[in-house]
Amino acid sequence: MIKTYIKIAWRNLRKQPFFTFINTFGLAVGMAGGLLISLYIYDELSYDKMFADSERIHRINNDINFAGEERVFAVSPAPMAEAVLNDFSEVELATRFRTNGSLLVRKLDTEANIKEQRTTYVDASFFEMFGINLLAGDSNTALKEPNTLILTKSSAEKHFGSINVLGQSVLVDNTNTYTVVGVIDDLPLNSFLREYTVFMSMEGYADAKIVNWGSNNYQTFIKLIPTANAEDMQEQLEGFLGKYVIPNVQRFMPGITEEQFKADGNHLIFSTMPLEDIHLHSNMVAEVTQNNNIQSIYILSFIAIFLIVLAAVNFMNLSTAHSLKRAKEVGVRKTLGSNKIELIKQFLTESGLISLLSLVLAMLIVVIVLPSFNSLAGKDISLPFTNPVFWLILVIATIVLALLSGSYPAFFMSKFIPVKVLKGGGQNSVEGGKVRNSLVVFQFAISVFLIVSTLVVYQQLKYIQNKDLGFSKDQVLIVNDVYNAGSKMNSFKEQVKQLAYVKNTSLSSYFPTPSTRGDNAFSPQEDGGNSEKTVSMQFWGVDADYVSTIGLELIAGRDFENGRSSDSTAILVNERALSIMGLSPNEALGKKYAPIVGEENPVYYTIIGVLKDFHFNSLREGIEALSLHMGARASAMAVKLEAGDFAQSIAGVEKVWNTVAPGQPFDYYFMEDSFSDTFRNEQRLSNIFIVFTMLSILIACLGLFGLAAFNAEKRTKEIGVRKVLGASVGQITFALITDFLKLVGIAIVVSLPIGWYAMHKWLEDFSYRIEIGWWVFVLAALLAVGISILTVSYQSIRAAIVNPVKSLRTE
Repeated sequence: MIKTYIKIAWRNLRKQPFFTFINTFGLAVGMAGGLLISLYIYDELSYDKMFADSERIHRINNDINFAGEERVFAVSPAPMAEAVLNDFSEVELATRFRTNGSLLVRKLDTEANIKEQRTTYVDASFFEMFGINLLAGDSNTALKEPNTLILTKSSAEKHFGSINVLGQSVLVDNTNTYTVVGVIDDLPLNSFLREYTVFMSMEGYADAKIVNWGSNNYQTFIKLIPTANAEDMQEQLEGFLGKYVIPNVQRFMPGITEEQFKADGNHLIFSTMPLEDIHLHSNMVAEVTQNNNIQSIYILSFIAIFLIVLAAVNFMNLSTAHSLKRAKEVGVRKTLGSNKIELIKQFLTESGLISLLSLVLAMLIVVIVLPSFNSLAGKDISLPFTNPVFWLILVIATIVLALLSGSYPAFFMSKFIPVKVLKGGGQNSVEGGKVRNSLVVFQFAISVFLIVSTLVVYQQLKYIQNKDLGFSKDQVLIVNDVYNAGSKMNSFKEQVKQLAYVKNTSLSSYFPTPSTRGDNAFSPQEDGGNSEKTVSMQFWGVDADYVSTIGLELIAGRDFENGRSSDSTAILVNERALSIMGLSPNEALGKKYAPIVGEENPVYYTIIGVLKDFHFNSLREGIEALSLHMGARASAMAVKLEAGDFAQSIAGVEKVWNTVAPGQPFDYYFMEDSFSDTFRNEQRLSNIFIVFTMLSILIACLGLFGLAAFNAEKRTKEIGVRKVLGASVGQITFALITDFLKLVGIAIVVSLPIGWYAMHKWLEDFSYRIEIGWWVFVLAALLAVGISILTVSYQSIRAAIVNPVKSLRTE
C-alpha cells in the first residue's frame, strides 16, 4: 500500500506542476531560513561549553554604586581569588585574568616587531581551570615563574615558524624579555578567549600581589565542587563588603564605615555568573570580549518559527483551495470503497513527498548561501554533514512539518460527501473559505510585524550612527603604540602636525572609543573622608591639544595650555561630574579634588574648565562623570585630517613614523570605524532582520500568488458573465483584488500593535533611542498593501482579459 500511495502521490504532483512548484519552493525557502537561523542559534548557545567542567565554572561580578555612579563590573579586586579559596569550601579552584590589550612581540635576534592584538596576564591555574592541554610544555609548571608566557599555535608559527619554541625568548614592547614555556592550540571561535594569542605569567605582574580591594581590574573565575550551588554563596559574598572592602578603604578614607557607606545610598555587591551564561547574558564593564545578547536569540528564534509556520500555512492554504479540483476524485474513491483513513494516508503521503523534495531543495539553498550568511552574521558556521544527530533532527523535523502542513488538508478533503461532490454541488461546503482567509491574515500579520521590526531596528542604528556624540569622530586617525618612538614621540607628533593635510594632533591613551579606561574616586579638599561628598570619575591623561583635536566643547573656564606650570595639577570635568558634585559650571571653577590613592599628602587638582557632556561609551549606557588631566604615558595619537585623499594622508603619516621609529609596525584605525564596531552585533542583527523579513514576505507572496491563481480560475464563469454585461478589465481586476486587500487590512490592524509593543521593549535596552514614529506603521501598512496588490494583480488581470466566450464555455 505504501508503494501505491507514493506512486499515486508522485503522479498527482506531476499532474499539477504549478501547485507543486509553489508548495515545494515555499516550503524549501522556509526550511532553508529556519535551518540557517537554527545553525546560528546553536553556535551562539554553544559558547564556552567546550571547556572542561564548564557547568561548574563561574565568574565573580561586582555591582558598585559609589560616589554618584552605579556600574556593574565583570572584574573584581586582585585579592578576590585568594579570598574565595580561603572562605568557601565550595570553591575547588580559582584563577584570574588581567587583560593587557595589544603588545609588540619580537624574537631577540630580529628588529621588526609583530603586533599581538589581544594579550592577557593569567594565573598558573588557568590550564587546570579550563582543561586546556598544552601542545608543547608542561601544564604543571607553566607560568609559575615570572617573565614567562604561552603562545597559541598560530602565534608561535607566526613568530617562529613552528610550535617547537620552548625556551625561546621574545622581547615584549621593546623592554621586557619573556621566555616561551608552552604552546596551546588556537582557542575556538565560540569561546570568550577566542581573540587572545599571548598569555603571560601573573607572577611577574606586581599589581596582582597588592591587596587592594578598591581597585577592580581582574576577571576572577572559580570552579565549584560538583555538589556545590553558586546561589548558596551569595549571602557570604555580600559580606565581603564589611569583611574586606571597608577595612581596606579605611586606609584611604579613615572616616568611612560600612553603615555610613550604605546610609549614603551606596552599595557594593559581589555575585557569581555561570561561564556558560556570559556570552548571551552579560554586558558589563570590562568584558573580556564583546558579547551578544539573549534578546537577539529570542528574536531570531521567533523569525525561524515564523518562516516555517508561514511555509506550512502556505501548504495548507493552497491544498484546501485546490481541494475543489480533487473533490470528484475523492468522491470516486469513496464510491469504490476507500475509507476515510486510507484517504488521509494518501494525502499525508503527498505532503510527505513535497516535504522531502523541499528538504532536498532547502539543503541545496543552504549550501549555496551559507558563505554569504557567515559573512553577514560574522560566523564560521558549517553544515555538520558527518553528525548523525544532525540528520536525525532534520528527518524528524521534516516528518513533523509534513504532518503539520498536510494534516488539515488531509482531514479536510477526506470529509467530502460523495453524493454532493459527484453531482458538482456542495461547492461552498468543501472550499474552506473561512479557514483559508484566516491563514492569509495570519501570514500577512507576521510579515507586517517583521516589516515594522526591521524599520525600527534600521532607524535606531541610523540614529546611533548620526547622533551628535559631543565630539568629532569624522576624519580622526588614531595611531597606536606611539610609545615605541621612545624619546622621539613628541617629535613625531610635531612632525605630523606640520603636514599640509593635518589639522591637529594629540597624544593620549584615552579616546571616546574602545580604549584604556581609568576610574578614580575623588574627594574634595574640605571632605575629611566623608563618602557622601566623594565623586567617582574617569581620570584621563591628555595633552594640551586634546580638546581641540577631538572637537570637545568647553562651556565654562579654559582649556589646558602648554608651558603653564599650574596646569600640571589642573583638571577639566564634564557636566555629568558637576551634577554629582551638585555644582553649576561657574561654581565648580577653582574647586579642588584629590584622587583617593592613599598618600599622606594627596595631590589636589583644580577645576579650570567644564566640558559639555560627550559620549565615550556605547549608547546603550549613560554618560559617566569624567575628568581630564595633563600628562601620563600616551599609547596613541589622534590625528585630525583635512577632507581629501585619506590614503595619501595615511601614507604621509606612515612615512614620518618610519623615520622616527624604524622597524616598528605602523598600526592605525579611524575613530569612526571604531565607534561603529561597538554596535557590530546590532548591525548584524539588522542585516539578518532585513534578509529574513524579505524571505517571510516572499513566502507569503507565494501563497497569495497561488490563491489568486486559484481564485481567478474558480471565478472564470463569473468573470465571463461580468464582461458580457459590460464590466471593464479594470473593474473586474479591482473586484478580484479587493477580496485579498480586505484580508491584508485585517492583518495590518492585528499586527501593528504587537509590532509596536515588541520594538518598544527592544528599545528599552538603549539609554539613547528613537521614538517610534507614526510613519513607521503607515509605511509598513503601505508596503504590505503594495506587495499584496503586485502579487495578486498579475493573476487578476490575466483572468480579466480572457475572452468571455472562452470563459463561459469552461463548464
